[in-house]
Amino acid sequence: MSSTTRSVLSTIESPSTVARRLSVVRRHWRQLGLHVIFLAISVLYLLPLLWMLSTSLTLSGRELSIPPHFIPDPIVWHNYLEAVTVEPMLTFLRNTLLIGVTATSAGLLSSSLAGYAFARLRFPGRDLLFGACLATLMLPGVVTLIPQFLVFKEVGWIGTFWPLIVPPSLGGGAFMIFLFRQYALTIPLEIDEAARVDGANAFQIWWSLILPLAEPVLATIAVLSFIYHWNDFLQPLVYLQSPKLYTLAVGLSFFQGEYQTEWNLMMAAAALMLLPIVILFFFAQRYFVQGIVMTGIKG
Repeated sequence: MSSTTRSVLSTIESPSTVARRLSVVRRHWRQLGLHVIFLAISVLYLLPLLWMLSTSLTLSGRELSIPPHFIPDPIVWHNYLEAVTVEPMLTFLRNTLLIGVTATSAGLLSSSLAGYAFARLRFPGRDLLFGACLATLMLPGVVTLIPQFLVFKEVGWIGTFWPLIVPPSLGGGAFMIFLFRQYALTIPLEIDEAARVDGANAFQIWWSLILPLAEPVLATIAVLSFIYHWNDFLQPLVYLQSPKLYTLAVGLSFFQGEYQTEWNLMMAAAALMLLPIVILFFFAQRYFVQGIVMTGIKG
């Protein structure tokens, strides 16, 4: 066989090689199409955020112009300073941080303790109690709002922060208990058995062994709980009767008057209110995703 014939045959690919190449090409085009679709959906979801930022930098009276302008002209940075000074936003921020940090911290400990008990301890009626705990997820918050208000009125808590701090501190909510319980099930039971051999009790095992191993789900619970308290509007509006006790979510409504709404200042205040949540999620993203994934490994 001549060298020319060998070179021609070497350039001819076998059918299996051609099929593999076509499969790789189709897979690449499919991935490219999915990325384009996801990018389009992301842009669609970002439009309200872009409108908020654009409105926050717009002159008063031009917020609802038709057609809308996503790049305001001129750009008014002073709206952010005015949004903070025209209303006592710093007072609202202090109140929101007090409620959010206190309720989140206490709820984190109590939900992890309850979730640990449901996952690692054996006691009569455990599964029944856990089922009843999950059943409370089917009750909307507005259903229990009036009974809770009557209870807090009887104990003299209306007009204070206690209705917003005490209930979330007692378990942190059924969903938080469920998250920690599901994550605790993924931790080997041999750890508890070895600790008991060394003389540790259930509380020591929870505090010294389970909590350090449960950082991802603890971060997940902390982020979800803090975001809930940060954005909560209905309960502070119902329980807090003095403007000095209002939170940021309630304070945003002050920019909406009976005859006029200052949309640019409201959007500037909303953008500032959103910033801490974005920063919190940015730093806790790795633990947050890991905690969500690990809670579904073992049922």
